[in-house]
Amino acid sequence: MQIGPWTFNNRVFVAPMAGVTDRPYRRLCKALGAEYAVSEMAASNPQLWDTVKTSRRLNHEGEPDPIAIQLTGADPDMMVEAALFNIDKGAKIIDINMGCPARKVCHVLSGSALLTDLGKVAAIIERVVNACLPHGVPVTLKTRTGWDANHITAPEVARIAEDLGIAALTLHGRTRNDFYKGKAEYDTIAKVKQSIAIPVIANGDIDSPEKAKYVLQYTKADAVMVGRAAQGRPWIFQHIHHYLTTGEHLPPPTFGELRDALVEHLVEHYSFYGEHTGVRTARKHIAWYLGRAPDAKRWLRSIHQIESSDKQLQAIQHWLDQHDPTAPIEPATQH
Repeated sequence: MQIGPWTFNNRVFVAPMAGVTDRPYRRLCKALGAEYAVSEMAASNPQLWDTVKTSRRLNHEGEPDPIAIQLTGADPDMMVEAALFNIDKGAKIIDINMGCPARKVCHVLSGSALLTDLGKVAAIIERVVNACLPHGVPVTLKTRTGWDANHITAPEVARIAEDLGIAALTLHGRTRNDFYKGKAEYDTIAKVKQSIAIPVIANGDIDSPEKAKYVLQYTKADAVMVGRAAQGRPWIFQHIHHYLTTGEHLPPPTFGELRDALVEHLVEHYSFYGEHTGVRTARKHIAWYLGRAPDAKRWLRSIHQIESSDKQLQAIQHWLDQHDPTAPIEPATQH
């Protein structure tokens, strides 16, 4: 598929997730088979650009192109200013967030809240697309099916987006009021794909190679975007891509592969965040990586008390050393 001048041959992407898809995580996912990754959602308000949190979210040093920055906001002028600021910093694709369901985001009429004001949707898209056009930077949109089950606006938003020059649309198969509960539905994604010519990326509950294939076939989407299912499982991208291209499953990952991925991730994570923040923010990743192992649950409670990166890494390596590196950490896929 194509986004502006960028061609993607692998149809498996990383979904932007606040507090998760930072630079170390994006780099690892790309190394393990993800074709494309968008930054964590960054505020368009220029007063926040110099904060530690936002500056980290906009840090793409050493990351392969195309660098994609996701912006959130409700003010068209601020969104334009933020887009141009990030283009100056090296962004090659600007992604507009109109899907985040978080209350603090919707409270300021950003994210999913924009789905209640299609005039504002059009104003933001038009301004940002026109501002990025002279720089040759395509603009994409990530959104949800609507505000709630009684207000499914995705088809209308998709037509607005296409008419105003959006290069690709990512659609999560839930409404804002669904948050992440229940099951994603794909009928709306299929309807949107049928109604517009720009690429459509399907998102929501894609957690296995079989599910990815089903969603692509059912919706006719151009790509899939994997989010929560990749937490602690960054190899899922190469497993999905291999299955889509060959029809065969890769062997399940081993404890040796887990060790390699986790150690590489943590070392870069500590370097990126520093000692104090790095140790604390690593805990959720460690729990995602190791929480599926039945013998790890009690041990994880103790590791969360460690406040040194060296000791945290040593404890993990010691635990992994007690397992056969050739043993699978997940059951083999049932054929």
